[in-house]
Amino acid sequence: MTKRFTAFNPMRRLLLAAGVATLGLELSPVATRAEMLAVEKDELKFGFIKLTDMAPLAVAKEFGYFEDEGLYVTLEPQANWKVLLDGVITGQLDGAHMLAGQPLAATIGYGTKAELVTPFSMDLNGNGITVSNAVWEMMKANIPVENGKPVHPIKADALKPVIDAFKAEGKPFNMGMVFPVSTHNYELRYWLASGGINPGYYSPGDTSGQIKADALLSVTPPPQMPATLEAGTIVGYSVGEPWNQAAVFKGIGVPVITDYEIWKNNPEKVFGMTKEFTQKYPNTTLAITKALIRAAIWLDENDNANRLEAVKILAKPEYVGADEAVIANSMTGTFEYEKGDKRDVPDFNVFFRHFATYPYYSDAVWYLTQMRRWGQIPAGKDDQWYADTAKSVYLPDIYLKAAKMLVDEGKADNADFPWDSDGYRASTAEFIDGVPYDGKKPNAYIDSLPIGLKGKQVIEGTEIAGG
Repeated sequence: MTKRFTAFNPMRRLLLAAGVATLGLELSPVATRAEMLAVEKDELKFGFIKLTDMAPLAVAKEFGYFEDEGLYVTLEPQANWKVLLDGVITGQLDGAHMLAGQPLAATIGYGTKAELVTPFSMDLNGNGITVSNAVWEMMKANIPVENGKPVHPIKADALKPVIDAFKAEGKPFNMGMVFPVSTHNYELRYWLASGGINPGYYSPGDTSGQIKADALLSVTPPPQMPATLEAGTIVGYSVGEPWNQAAVFKGIGVPVITDYEIWKNNPEKVFGMTKEFTQKYPNTTLAITKALIRAAIWLDENDNANRLEAVKILAKPEYVGADEAVIANSMTGTFEYEKGDKRDVPDFNVFFRHFATYPYYSDAVWYLTQMRRWGQIPAGKDDQWYADTAKSVYLPDIYLKAAKMLVDEGKADNADFPWDSDGYRASTAEFIDGVPYDGKKPNAYIDSLPIGLKGKQVIEGTEIAGG
């Protein structure tokens, strides 16, 4: 694929605005003014965290997809998820690569109250859980072996005796996750609970998330995970790539499971904006969504044929800034567990197939069920509340409008979009514990999970109360 001219060019900008093709440059086709959206705001600043799954933003910028829509985008890495969230809320950032739980939590007023929305889901899968070498050695006694290698997926049942041993010695079992409303937090909690390990509860008076916990989870920014593990502050963590593979390359830890194995094709990041931005700049919102859809298509097309080129882009210091070999270890359809134990996981990173970019209400509802399960939503809610909250944050109508424009322009295929969806994926039991999830029946799902708050239960002090 020919790299397109992407540097800021005032003359090109004037010509784009006039609907005139720029001369002599390797550019993607420029639409006429009649075909282009009249964007209300053309200079934009987006935030991201240095993770592999920020790829759609980098690709849309590098290949001129933003510019094709008349947008001039600056991408800025953020120190952590809280700084990123505050930047979007205050307007310092026009939008951001965001944890799926962040716009939902802000909307319901957990942590920070703000009206955030998303018209675009950025990817599926992409996370893993890593433990220290010492913990791995203890776990191995509980894991079956086949042809000299551990049998995967590895369930948290294998970790429970290790945590029990720590308890017997009076030692805390500390693990890192990236943010209280992160996918990583909920996936780590799900995996632990499926093995009979209580990851702890939140309450309005105690936001540590460690009430009644067997494993103590705390926040560590993604790029700092390997160093924190190496220092012994934590003995395991849940994070996105490339920071699990970094532990393998450094020889300091072993990824034991991917989130693909915890919940097959789980939703991961979203592109978040304020509701006010989407209402004030509707055409700009559509243009952003169009550019991101094109980037996602490129990332997955021809059976991941472009992934090595994507790795080179992500390795640049202005994006993820990790070694190409570390990023490629998972980005190109493989995943290395122990050193030398590299296995095929073609869907470890999914950016477009399986309708990955469509913002499903059922994805939002799952995150809300986990917020309720662990006490971030302190009291029970009826099923309609879950549906209404999901619909106030996830905006599939904008997504489909952008998709229709791309199909009409010949830049996307009609078959690649779920035009007739009601916003809910089909019920699935493809979880590590086999418990089925139906996004239209959130309370029944919550009640079916063995560990966690149910019905009218609440946390009072350090105990579960209510029926």
